[in-house]
Amino acid sequence: MSKLENLNDLFLEELRDLYHAENQLLKALPEMEEAAHSADLKILFNDHRHQTATHVQRLEAIFESLEQPAKGKNCKAMKGLVAEAKQHIKEKAASPVKDASLIAAAQRVEHYEIAGYGTARTFATTLGYMDAADLLQQTLNEEGATNERLTALSQGLNVEAMVVPDFHIEK
Repeated sequence: MSKLENLNDLFLEELRDLYHAENQLLKALPEMEEAAHSADLKILFNDHRHQTATHVQRLEAIFESLEQPAKGKNCKAMKGLVAEAKQHIKEKAASPVKDASLIAAAQRVEHYEIAGYGTARTFATTLGYMDAADLLQQTLNEEGATNERLTALSQGLNVEAMVVPDFHIEK
């Protein structure tokens, strides 16, 4: 466990947490995309995978600007969120119900990321790392937009999931 002596140390810990979280998500998104039935949801997961790769690159650029190695700190929260998403993937459910469950899992991830990036951006601003703050704000904006896309998509899928005629569990 690292020693946190000041806000800069805490900022670096937050960046390491986000870096590990994003790398975990990069591995999980293809599985979520494959499990999705809705073409729009598949596209959204694919888009977010590419966006997540950009988020990793931004974090690496921030580490470089701070003359710190780009390394992650074990993000237990994202591990748990990814484990929940994988559980949703394994569940036997009608297509719209499965997609609704995947969206719910994805939104939990987005909310976690929004909280983390908002915190890191505030730390960067306070510390005077304005370039880092700008990069973190870009990512924060994208995470918020992804969450909005998930919400919009869920509105239609949730209605479909309410009543599934002739439900047969897919194998």
